[in-house]
Amino acid sequence: MKNYLKLVNFELNRITKLFAVLLGITFVTQIVGVIVVSRDYLNMANEKLYEEMMSKAVFLESFGQMSFLQIVKSVWFVGPIALCIAGVAFYIFIIWYRDWVGKNTFIYRLLMLPTTRLNIFYAKITNILIMTFGLVAFQLIILPIEMLVMKGMVPNEFRTDMSVKEIVNSMPELTIIIPNSVIELILYYGAGLLVVSILFTAILMERSFRWKGIFAGLIYSALAVVVLISPLLLQEFVLNGFFYPIELLVLEIVMGLIVLAASIWMSGFLLMKKITV
Repeated sequence: MKNYLKLVNFELNRITKLFAVLLGITFVTQIVGVIVVSRDYLNMANEKLYEEMMSKAVFLESFGQMSFLQIVKSVWFVGPIALCIAGVAFYIFIIWYRDWVGKNTFIYRLLMLPTTRLNIFYAKITNILIMTFGLVAFQLIILPIEMLVMKGMVPNEFRTDMSVKEIVNSMPELTIIIPNSVIELILYYGAGLLVVSILFTAILMERSFRWKGIFAGLIYSALAVVVLISPLLLQEFVLNGFFYPIELLVLEIVMGLIVLAASIWMSGFLLMKKITV
């Protein structure tokens, strides 16, 4: 456990700069978005009220009050989130490949550490999870700040205040990264953990067998997907809706655990037997 925690800490230190950049871009871009969208609404209101001499009641009836949802649906808000997702996806690959770059490939130093090699796998996947949860937590922290900025710019009679929960529930995309319940949290992020473990295994296959490993990784990934969705395929094409939804969910969870266990075992085998120092 001590060696595992040291590896996790080591990986976290290597990701600090990327993590800080993503946080900075998210905060700055979304705050600018709040200001820009709020100003656009206020400029429109001023134009209608003072240039076209429209009454406040008619304006509100025609254009409605501004809500934070208008900001959430803008590219200013969604763009940084997409960038963070892309950053995490990119790091899933680079977290392995950077260790093989250079004359003194760092992966061999990791493999020679006095600990089980599977801890390297665990540490890297833990690092991805920490990075993901850190970005989500940061988004939840800055949401109230952004709402306060909007409230400071838009007068009460021209805005509709919303809670963080209402904002999240109004955006299906946000409910995926910010689930409404513990069960959804486990299911969504468990599925993400499963995908990462499959990708890690495919990467290790490529590192172990080079060109042949690419095909092996693709085949393994395809087989993992087939195993994972096999209950859905049986339900749809063979059993004609035999299972209840809750039974189907349990079967999917079981298949996911099987695929996760297979990925961990295969990764451990490749690290121990196929990648030599």
